[in-house]
Amino acid sequence: MTTLLITHPAGLLHATPIGHPERPDRLRAVERALEEERFTPLIRVEAPLGTLDQVTLCHSPAYVQTILDASPEEGLVHLDADTTMSPGTVEAALRGVGGAVLAVDEVMTGKARNAFSAMRPPGHHAERERAMGFCFFNSAAIAARHAQKAYGAERVAIVDWDVHHGNGTQDIFWDDASVLYASTHEAPLYPGTGSPSEHGAHGTIVNVALAAGDGPDEFRDAFEIGILPRVATFRPDLVIISAGFDAHWRDPLANINLREADFAWATRKLMDLADTHAAGRLVSVLEGGYDLEGLAKSTAAHVSALMGS
Repeated sequence: MTTLLITHPAGLLHATPIGHPERPDRLRAVERALEEERFTPLIRVEAPLGTLDQVTLCHSPAYVQTILDASPEEGLVHLDADTTMSPGTVEAALRGVGGAVLAVDEVMTGKARNAFSAMRPPGHHAERERAMGFCFFNSAAIAARHAQKAYGAERVAIVDWDVHHGNGTQDIFWDDASVLYASTHEAPLYPGTGSPSEHGAHGTIVNVALAAGDGPDEFRDAFEIGILPRVATFRPDLVIISAGFDAHWRDPLANINLREADFAWATRKLMDLADTHAAGRLVSVLEGGYDLEGLAKSTAAHVSALMGS
C-alpha cells in the first residue's frame, strides 16, 4: 500500500475575478510540485463527480439546489464579497466532494495507506446552509459522514490546520458526538469564529487559537498540548486533515510564520495517531494556501510525509 493522490483538471475551471487569491494557479502550483521524481511512487487517479446524495450528507437539499440554481451559463456570479461562481464551479466543487469520498473509499478498504485529494475550491468554510470564504461544499465534512455511512466508522477526527478557522465544519458537527473537530488558526482573523470557548454540544469541538506573528514553536505547542491529546483520547477510526497551507510565512492572507517542515511534522504526528488508533487510516483534503511558492513547497512536504519519506 502507498499514498493515493486524487485530482482533476476540472479544478482549473472554477474561475474567480482577476486578483482573487483563490485562483486556478493554485492547483497548477500543486500539480507541478508533485511532478518531481520523488513523487513517482504516488498512485494517481482522477476525482470522480460527487453525487448530490453525498453532498446532502452535510448540506440541506434546499441549499444544494440554491447553489445549482446560482450557477451561471457565462461570466461570474457573486454569492458574497469573497465567494464567486463561474460556469465551471459546480463541476469543480462536485469533483472536490468526489475526490474526498474516493479517498475515504480507498483508505477504508485498505487499497491505499493514506490519500490526499488536491482539488479546489476549498470547503471548510461552507456551512450546512451557507457558502462563504471561497467555499461551496464541505468536502472534509462529507468525507467524514461518508466514512460513517458506508463503512460504519464510529468516530472520525477532523484536524484543520488552515490558518482560517473552519467555521463550516464546526457548524456541521456542533451537535455531533461522533465527530471530533480540532482546529489551529490565527485569531482574530476571518471568519471570526473559533474561540477556545467554543466546545460544541458534546465537547467534541477543539479550538486552539494562534496570534499574529506566531511561528513554529507556538504551532507545535498548540498541536502537542491542545490537539494531539484530544485526538488520542477520542480514539478515531479515521483521521481526516483539512490541509490548508496559508499559515506559511509567505502567505498574503494571514500572519503566521510556519515553514514547510512544520506541515511535514504535523502530518507525521497525525499519521502516528492514525497508526495507533485507526489502523493507519488517514485522508487529507486540500483547503487554503494563497502564495503559490509557499503552497507548492508545503504541499510537497505534506505529501512526502504521507509517503513516509
